[in-house]
Amino acid sequence: MGKYQLIATSSFGLESVVAQEVRDLGYEEVRVENGKITFKAGLEAICRANLWLRTADRIRLVVGEFEAKTFDELFEKTKALPWADLIPKDANFPVEGKSIKSTLFSVPDCQAIVKKAVVESMKKEHHCQWFEEKGPMHKIEVALLKDKATLTMDTSGPGLHKRGYRESGVIAPLRETLAAAMILLARWNPDTTLIDPFCGSGTIPIEAALMGKNIAPGMNRNFVAETWPLIPKKLWQDARRECWDLADFSRPVNITGTDIDYRAVRMARGNAANADLDQDIHFQQQPLSTLSSKRKYGKVICNPPYGERLEEETEELYREMGKILPKLDTWSHYILTSDQNFEKLYGAKATKKRKLYNGRIRVDYYQYYGPSPPRNSS
Repeated sequence: MGKYQLIATSSFGLESVVAQEVRDLGYEEVRVENGKITFKAGLEAICRANLWLRTADRIRLVVGEFEAKTFDELFEKTKALPWADLIPKDANFPVEGKSIKSTLFSVPDCQAIVKKAVVESMKKEHHCQWFEEKGPMHKIEVALLKDKATLTMDTSGPGLHKRGYRESGVIAPLRETLAAAMILLARWNPDTTLIDPFCGSGTIPIEAALMGKNIAPGMNRNFVAETWPLIPKKLWQDARRECWDLADFSRPVNITGTDIDYRAVRMARGNAANADLDQDIHFQQQPLSTLSSKRKYGKVICNPPYGERLEEETEELYREMGKILPKLDTWSHYILTSDQNFEKLYGAKATKKRKLYNGRIRVDYYQYYGPSPPRNSS
């Protein structure tokens, strides 16, 4: 079985995190670009990447890449690709597109041309003049960047941030993929205590528990490529068996999520139960002012409220954080917010700051490093 070119799409700022996850899965031919990580691997990588990648947005299969400055070029080069080898005769194959700094700037026209080219290619190979498109989904994307066209098929279906456990949410919830990235960037490990004092619907504590127990984030959901004839069912079965074999369900983790809003705490508990982690995470209603821990070392990882609508409230909250969190003076603190004045309000400059995106919202990840604990300390 040969190698295929795959793309793990990424939020801006997380490319290096996603790339390291890809390498950790054992794939070495990795290329990092803005918003995407390209790698070559066998078909089993489609299964494993969808199941295991915690910070990627979705996995795409690359069908072809070429330069296209005219609609004729786009049509002929698309038609020449081996669509019939990838898409069965009964498949549903809609086309979506995007164009950035390209001569072919009309996305609807590009989509229509690609669709026509794929149909013509498949007519010839499948010996068929009409496609009902009632079978498995094979969504095609034509992405044009500086006159280079990349044709891919989406293997994920719903975005990879949709783990399946979060039925309830709060306003402007933190994406699961970004929460996982925050934990990875904080270099948290399951022997270390973690507290989220603004837990909301519980995303950070739940993602940490999944990580601490080595539970694959996609373990309890399905992916559109599971319906593809291209990928043998056995590859999916083997990949899911690997998830079960590597998970350490009994490993203890010391994770606490608190929130001043009792409704948020109730949501968090429900979401943790959906992930079968309600016995592993302690959630409680608690104001920030009472935050404390008997543990000498640990990490606070949080996503406090932010936004213009809450400006006055959040400014006061950040000032309070600057008084409360430093009391845990041997801990490290990691705070995600869109407020550009956070450090001034908090009263201290971060050890490190990283620009990220929560959906379309530009945010910064402020990292305050505490002293390194002795080995085996929590």
